[in-house]
Amino acid sequence: MIKASNVTKSFGDFTALKDMNCEIPEGCIYGLVGSNGAGKSTFLRMVTGIYKPDKGDVLIDEQPVWENEAAKKNFVLVPDELYFLPLATMDKMAKLYNAFYPDFSFKRYKSLVEKFGLDPKKKISGFSKGMKRQAAIICALSCQTKYLFFDETFDGLDPVMRNLVKNIIFDDICERQATAVITSHSLRELEDTCDQLTLLHKGGIIFESDVQNLKTSLFKIQVAFNREYDEKLFIDSGIEILSFKKVGAVSNVIVRGDKETVVGTLRAFDPILLDVLPLSLEEVFVFEMGALGYSFDDVFEQEVNEDEDKSKNDKK
Repeated sequence: MIKASNVTKSFGDFTALKDMNCEIPEGCIYGLVGSNGAGKSTFLRMVTGIYKPDKGDVLIDEQPVWENEAAKKNFVLVPDELYFLPLATMDKMAKLYNAFYPDFSFKRYKSLVEKFGLDPKKKISGFSKGMKRQAAIICALSCQTKYLFFDETFDGLDPVMRNLVKNIIFDDICERQATAVITSHSLRELEDTCDQLTLLHKGGIIFESDVQNLKTSLFKIQVAFNREYDEKLFIDSGIEILSFKKVGAVSNVIVRGDKETVVGTLRAFDPILLDVLPLSLEEVFVFEMGALGYSFDDVFEQEVNEDEDKSKNDKK
């Protein structure tokens, strides 16, 4: 288990993390999302012992990671800003990783190289941005560590390669019961990958939940009645509504509660239309954060759009 207790880290006048607390259980894929400057990369560097906390403790399997060589052999980090030895090939980098990680598997390494279709004898400096990230992911997964950390994992990867990376990480976690922590500025990237998601903003966690619970506790209902009605009908029936929008006779309602109970209650009013629709993870976050008094647009969406625009310009 990974445990951060009251962790604070500042750089001059800027506080990257402030009194952050979280527990990451074993055998899961833990997603950490947030806008640029939210503290995601700082958190990973604290967990992996690159930064020392100004205050608080970071433990992996109840052991501190700062200047703990034994603990560091149990995890590997793929950072946002990749680094390779000058003029190195993938094969040379694999030998370097093998020197540090006792469970490094050349069999696994060769299998991944073939799966990604990269030339292991070609100098990495000649790789594209996406190919460099693939090379880093291959080396990391070949270490077969108990914990894996990926910072902006899918940056620079095309859609096909993103799906391949997601599937490989998922299979690796399932087969070895390892634990992966993935940061991203995009909820859409992590929606179908993670077991648990945490939203980080201004150095602190403002929302944390199991993905499955998030998806099942909130849902959208499209309903219409052959008579006049408003949201009071739902409130008086004991239905907890987070959003109510009505156009003509049809209403779209975001509801929190037991799906079967809510549907049964509404059917008693003899609706002419009643459909239960799924919510995207982004929609769930919007309403959950609204309940906590946060604006999703202010916290997250604006910087995501700016970063996506920057990504498109970089690829051009």
